[in-house]
Amino acid sequence: MTTRTFTWTFDSPPAAVWEGLGDTARFNEAAGLPKHAIREVEQDDGSVRFFAEAKVGGFSLAWEEVPVEWVRDRWFRHERRFSKGPFRVLIAQAELEPSDDGCICHYTLTAEPSGLLGRALLASGFFSKTERGFTKLMDDIRAFAARRRDRPFQISPAKPDARSEARRSRAIEKLSDSGNDHGLSGRLSDFVVQAQEMDLMAIRPKRLARQWQVEPHNTTELCLEAVRAGLLESRWDVLCPRCRGPKGTADRLDQLPEKVHCNSCNVSYERDFARNVELSFHPSPAIRRVQNGEFCLFGPMSLPHVLLQAAVPPGETRDLPCKTAPGPYRYRTLEPGGEQDIEISDETLPSLILDGQHVSLGAPSPPGTIRLENRGDRTRTAVVESRAWVAEVLTAHEVTTLQAFQDLFSDQVLRPGDEVSISQVALMFTDLAGSTNLYDRVGDAGAYHLVREHFAFLAAIVRKHRGAVVKTIGDAVMAAFADPADAMRAGLAVQRQVDDFRRQSGLGEVAIKVGLHSGACIAVTLNDRLDYFGTMVNLAARLQGLARSGEVVVSGSMFEDPGVAQVLTELFDAGTLPEPEDAMVRGLSKPVTMIRLTPSTSELETSQ
Repeated sequence: MTTRTFTWTFDSPPAAVWEGLGDTARFNEAAGLPKHAIREVEQDDGSVRFFAEAKVGGFSLAWEEVPVEWVRDRWFRHERRFSKGPFRVLIAQAELEPSDDGCICHYTLTAEPSGLLGRALLASGFFSKTERGFTKLMDDIRAFAARRRDRPFQISPAKPDARSEARRSRAIEKLSDSGNDHGLSGRLSDFVVQAQEMDLMAIRPKRLARQWQVEPHNTTELCLEAVRAGLLESRWDVLCPRCRGPKGTADRLDQLPEKVHCNSCNVSYERDFARNVELSFHPSPAIRRVQNGEFCLFGPMSLPHVLLQAAVPPGETRDLPCKTAPGPYRYRTLEPGGEQDIEISDETLPSLILDGQHVSLGAPSPPGTIRLENRGDRTRTAVVESRAWVAEVLTAHEVTTLQAFQDLFSDQVLRPGDEVSISQVALMFTDLAGSTNLYDRVGDAGAYHLVREHFAFLAAIVRKHRGAVVKTIGDAVMAAFADPADAMRAGLAVQRQVDDFRRQSGLGEVAIKVGLHSGACIAVTLNDRLDYFGTMVNLAARLQGLARSGEVVVSGSMFEDPGVAQVLTELFDAGTLPEPEDAMVRGLSKPVTMIRLTPSTSELETSQ
């Protein structure tokens, strides 16, 4: 074995440097290493081994990928064991040491040659060449950690040919003219051409929004419209609840499987539209072709929800530095086996005990550490992860409640007979009060025209508040929102703006009634469009029927939603909210609690 350690200093704290250093997949891509396919081999005990092949600098390589070990913001260890190539073993270890001015990175490479060729490579400057290449990458990380750029590594992708450039220009022109680009079409175009392949394999609109410091709603509409323009393509993924990687994949919503198996984690799981079904994007192959494969499997920043992943030999105990913010966490193993969910409220972590297939909680760990104890007879890899789901995931539930999706992807529906449980959706039902007199006053043709204008008025408000019109029923509207707070804002905005709309349109003495409710229901395909059914939907419609002209009637359960409560606290003075009341609703045996809101313009000015 031959070992060399390189050292670099940073002016930024370890957590900022870790975002680039721990992103081993993008690091390897920027270093010029090729993509490779992973072959997963299940073992008799249910664990999985990972094998890969690639060509580097004229060498044909084959190796086993040992799962990476790390403690977030502290260190990682990455080992490859070769069956073909000049080396038998190659190990990369990085450690971040805090300093007064930032931190110091100690990067250690260990290589074991497999024969004369490997020894010759080591003797001819392998380590010094690697150090020079890595120094440039560390300069990139230094700039990224200091927030002087929005991506960790600068690369020079192949220049697009003339035909690809012509297609891209046409796509950007269409996108810019669509009204959904929010002034971001040029930025997205540059991103598609200049970004690393790792950034393009699954483009997440919320991640773009964070990097570009813009509203996530804007980047979501941008990416949806970019599909129609021909710049991007979309993909539905069912994410694994353990590794959070995309496993079940489909181009269309009606092709998504109901149950998926993750070979990497050797677990099966069901789809959940509100949690693990994601809509992501990637470049159209006509614009830029992105190759399949991996640059690094199980890299720390590829699994940002995992705080710690470390192997523990049988009969041994490891005390590792580890700090966590308060919140929900899970103790488990990389191999199939038990798990323990815990809530952490302070800095003291319970020990993680491994015993056969079981995972249990032990005595408190020493301060600032976590104790890993393996009482079994084989090495196991302990994992500590946050149970909070990926914040940047654009879920199927969220995107299908956006008007832009309904308009641009109206053919994306569920299979006939397929029913999907939705854990929570907020629905708004509206109705025109006095529409019969309207038809008598202006006639059928004139009334029809005004009703259509009223639909457009409502649709604009729904869209502004991140919702979608599901359908119209006579002169009534049903709209859906992923967030109850958005539904609340939309319902109140309708009543605030309806007077101006009446004056401008000539609608006359016609008022709107609004009912709001949120809860669980099922999503189905009806009349070739996504729709919602269930008791919750019926109650939302009944609440609209109980509303008087100019009122917003909201269910008691939605009224108590923390987001809705915050909206109402912002808009209404203390003590001005009406008291809840109980009412009998057709189809239900027990009274329903509801609140009647009659918003005024002054109350709602701060919401616009």
